[in-house]
Amino acid sequence: MRVSVITISDSSFGDKSLDRSGPLLCELLRKSEKLGDAVVADPLVVPDEKEVISESLLSLCESNEVILTTGGTGFAPRDVTPEATNSVIERACPGIVAALLNRSLQATPFAALTRLSAGIRGATLIINLPGSPMAVEECFNVLEGVLSHAVYLIKDDREEVAKTHQKHSG
Repeated sequence: MRVSVITISDSSFGDKSLDRSGPLLCELLRKSEKLGDAVVADPLVVPDEKEVISESLLSLCESNEVILTTGGTGFAPRDVTPEATNSVIERACPGIVAALLNRSLQATPFAALTRLSAGIRGATLIINLPGSPMAVEECFNVLEGVLSHAVYLIKDDREEVAKTHQKHSG
């Protein structure tokens, strides 16, 4: 599975050394035993600009099965990651958003102030994560167990889907 990470942050775009969430997410992906076959590119850092985010997503869809974004999901006027994502996806994945919000709300009531989006474009799954390192780790813990299966479903890999279903049906 090929995975790309995009950090969406004006401050990190100006000074990439400020980006803590993108590198953390890449590290979590690379170290995951559940995602052992994941090939993870170094994080791309873009500003909070809807067109730049959308263009980056479209470009990365050509060579990745999964794109995870971090940042730009709050209530601030320049937080436009969900809008950019929604302009690119063809099918929404509300169950993923619900699972991420559910987990985040267990950690803090402020999770109610996040605006995540998730969806599919072609054969690529795109998921928005919050920008804080702690929230990235919490959300990754939810995604880690389902990402491979999601990719198999999107690719219509019936053999792998059947294996997963059999494994989890007892």
